[in-house]
Amino acid sequence: MPEMLLVIGGIILTLAFVFGNGFNDAANAVSTIVATKVLPLRTAVMLSAFFNMIAAFFFTTAVARTIGKGLIDPGVITEVIILSGIISAIIWVYSSTFFGLPISVSHSLVGGLIGAALVAIGYEALIFSGIIKVLAFIVIAPILGIIAAFLFSSLVFKLVKKVSPFRINKYFQRLQLISVSIYSLGHGSNDAQNAIGIISILLFTGGFLGGTFDIPFWVIIICYLTIAAGTLAGGKRVIKTVGTKITTLRPIHGFCAETSGAGVIIASTLLGIPVSTTHVIAGSIMGVGITKRLSAVRWRIARNIAWAWILTVPITVVLGGIIFLLFRFFGF
Repeated sequence: MPEMLLVIGGIILTLAFVFGNGFNDAANAVSTIVATKVLPLRTAVMLSAFFNMIAAFFFTTAVARTIGKGLIDPGVITEVIILSGIISAIIWVYSSTFFGLPISVSHSLVGGLIGAALVAIGYEALIFSGIIKVLAFIVIAPILGIIAAFLFSSLVFKLVKKVSPFRINKYFQRLQLISVSIYSLGHGSNDAQNAIGIISILLFTGGFLGGTFDIPFWVIIICYLTIAAGTLAGGKRVIKTVGTKITTLRPIHGFCAETSGAGVIIASTLLGIPVSTTHVIAGSIMGVGITKRLSAVRWRIARNIAWAWILTVPITVVLGGIIFLLFRFFGF
């Protein structure tokens, strides 16, 4: 009975986590289209939430399997380790959203799980090949976003250099509706799978999946619905930081940032790599800004965002370890 309560509690907390994921990461999907005034905030988050949700029917569960069995040895992980990781991620995600910081929700979860596993078992519990791959993308993802956006926007600008500014705005206002939808599809495809992996490993460790790690379909649906609900709630402070403070955007810039960012995220999803959609879109916006001139990017804001990225894993590692110790102190 206590084990079942831990699993149920873990599922509830994981859904709270993925709701916070959508709430913080709404900025990733809609910040550009809101900043360019193509759509008002409420309409933008409704569009994004819809495409977050239907991503469940377009992608495999490769990222969920990486989270579920590619970071911590499934043979030694326990419900308490998982709960500690989730709680530490929730604390960091909701705190960051309150202060308007666009952080990596995926890496918050990874850090929390690593910290709890280290305190509970030690280094032997960690699967370093999977962890290194995930952590490497803290650096690789924004760089890919910058490069992809710079190259793609440079090409687009050359193609439309003889078109009047009025017509460019008119065309790209429409095209941005397509690009933000594709980006939201990619966002849902990657980030919802963090929760899918966690709930599945909770069910596995609790003995509810038999002897084989698998991902039930109901888990996929409920996680995609929850991240869509979080996106619908939308963290306005984070949207403002990402959409208006990094650089000035027009519809053509928003289209280029969203399209290139979506390409990076969807490729990562197909490879089973849980990336930070925050890192990717912020990098893409910087890449678009650089095409105008280096000074078009507000590097002080970019630096503050980068510090939040860098600190996410160390902070959640410590939080995960502390929370596990608290569980142990109270006899779990």
